[in-house]
Amino acid sequence: MASFQRILLTGGAGFVGSYLAPLIVADYPSASRRALTLGGEAQALDKGFEPVCGDILDASRVDAIIKELRPDLVLHLAGQASIGKALGAAETTWRVNFHGSFNLACALARHAPEATLLFASSVSVYGASLLDGPATETTPLRPLDAYGRSKAAAEAALFDLLPAQARLIVARPVNHSGPRQNEKSFVLASFAAQIAAIEADRAEPRLRVGDLSKARDFLDVRDVVEAYRLLVAKADQLEARGVFNIACGEPRIVGDLLEGLRRRAKRRFVIETDASLLRPAAVDIPTVACDASKLAAATGWRPRHSMDDLLQSLLDHWREKEACA
Repeated sequence: MASFQRILLTGGAGFVGSYLAPLIVADYPSASRRALTLGGEAQALDKGFEPVCGDILDASRVDAIIKELRPDLVLHLAGQASIGKALGAAETTWRVNFHGSFNLACALARHAPEATLLFASSVSVYGASLLDGPATETTPLRPLDAYGRSKAAAEAALFDLLPAQARLIVARPVNHSGPRQNEKSFVLASFAAQIAAIEADRAEPRLRVGDLSKARDFLDVRDVVEAYRLLVAKADQLEARGVFNIACGEPRIVGDLLEGLRRRAKRRFVIETDASLLRPAAVDIPTVACDASKLAAATGWRPRHSMDDLLQSLLDHWREKEACA
């Protein structure tokens, strides 16, 4: 396992960060572990990380933090994660996804030029190329929206700005979900939250949905963070500039996943299409699938949680929240 002594995490108080942080604590118990946080985020941070107050959009603050900490490992998860939100908030998406990464890369180049950086990108960078079938890491990047373009631009900035002695690991995960994901922005969490509210008699028995015909390569968030963990552990054995898809390679129709949740529901409900949840056809690829054989070859990773596991965990989470409401 690669050895790291000074670890910095961005986005640690977020959905994916909350799953990754305890894995890093367990793997590197003697390391100094810090997490870049905004004021109200510290309480949501894993106790194994010490909060460092700062906004990733504040270039001078980021520079000062990197200069002081001189991390040898940076886990860069901070970003605007919702494609749906990006469609209506392009400026914010670009600021967070691109400018935040730009600020971080510049500071690392100045003060920690030999650091390893894991960047959580997205398969959305492939965009229109996904129309041609499952994407590999060499598939051309043809992003279709602000989210995908900002992630692709951030990747390019990191490749260009980090010095040659730095190690860059770009992870491109497919859609992933699990307990604690925002139900207002992500499809499976939305379905589970609505079903739990219906079961608790806190909502009418009507489920609002978008386009159920799309097929997506879905993963449990626990499998995604395990891929991140393995990439970090194998960092010193990887190429200096590595790109890795994280995917199961089996796209699933969204409507079929909803049926899986319906079968587990304790009350019946009707399904209604909500026009506000539909995305423009020009940016909504019918099928998204990726090949993760490179990741498997480099780390031995494979998905360990089934779709049944994921759907049940989502329902259990939202039922517990309803019971505590």
